Amino acid sequence: MLLALLKLARPPQWLKNGIILLALIFAGEMTHPKKVELALLAIAIFCLLSSAVYTFNDLIDRKNDRKHPLKKNRPIASGKVSIGTAVTVVVILGSVGLAAAWLINTNFFITAVVFLGFNLLYTLWLKNIVIVDVMAVALSFVVRAYAGAFAIDVPASKWMLINTLLLALFLGFGKRRHELIVLEEGAAAHRKILGKYSPYLLDQLIAVVTPSVLVMYMLYSFSTEVSLKLGTQNLFATIPFVVYGLFRYLYLIHKEEKGGSPTHVLISDLPIMITVLLWLITSSLVLYVL
Repeated sequence: MLLALLKLARPPQWLKNGIILLALIFAGEMTHPKKVELALLAIAIFCLLSSAVYTFNDLIDRKNDRKHPLKKNRPIASGKVSIGTAVTVVVILGSVGLAAAWLINTNFFITAVVFLGFNLLYTLWLKNIVIVDVMAVALSFVVRAYAGAFAIDVPASKWMLINTLLLALFLGFGKRRHELIVLEEGAAAHRKILGKYSPYLLDQLIAVVTPSVLVMYMLYSFSTEVSLKLGTQNLFATIPFVVYGLFRYLYLIHKEEKGGSPTHVLISDLPIMITVLLWLITSSLVLYVL
């Protein structure tokens, strides 16, 4: 039972909450222990809230999950966790997460409430509206970015928010494409919204979003405003890693038929892992050393 409950919480998906650290890193606050402590606490809180959302989602989707080649093994769909137990998990994780959020500050608490409410709304309604479903997921990443800024009491950078949104859209459309290819004729049976997409449409959407991510990140890296704020003109050194990371992900989507779970790709694809690590190291050197 404990193993099933842990699987229900989806620990690998907690990686998404790493977005919360962006404000800490790019506001130059990594050298302040108190700010680091608050950022890590914020991540822990969002892990609780995320797990509450995932459990609620699995409750609602349990019938459709049983038709999916992989999701049929999820704890609720497979019957390893009862509906009553799952409801209890949602209530406990959600309550504890919000109570802890209140202890940080009011703005962070409000953001946590918005995150939880918005994701529950996504599960019940927004995920059934074509295009909006992916945009809603992308916006949840933006909320995480806001939460990271509020947790350490720094302004939320508009550049950070826009880049987060565009990257999340890129990953979201890639995930939808993977689902269509893997499930084939059974795609709509598993998730009705997939019947409103086609590989061609998703390829077009990805083709629009990909250059948008690259252009916005380059504008951010060369921005005079950003250079003055961060005290460095060398952020452009991180651009090659972003370019390669996007192109590598496109390769995985089109040639390896991966991309169904961006977090799984992040922890399983060695080139992606190395690229993200090098991006983090280079960003830290540029911001704190050079």
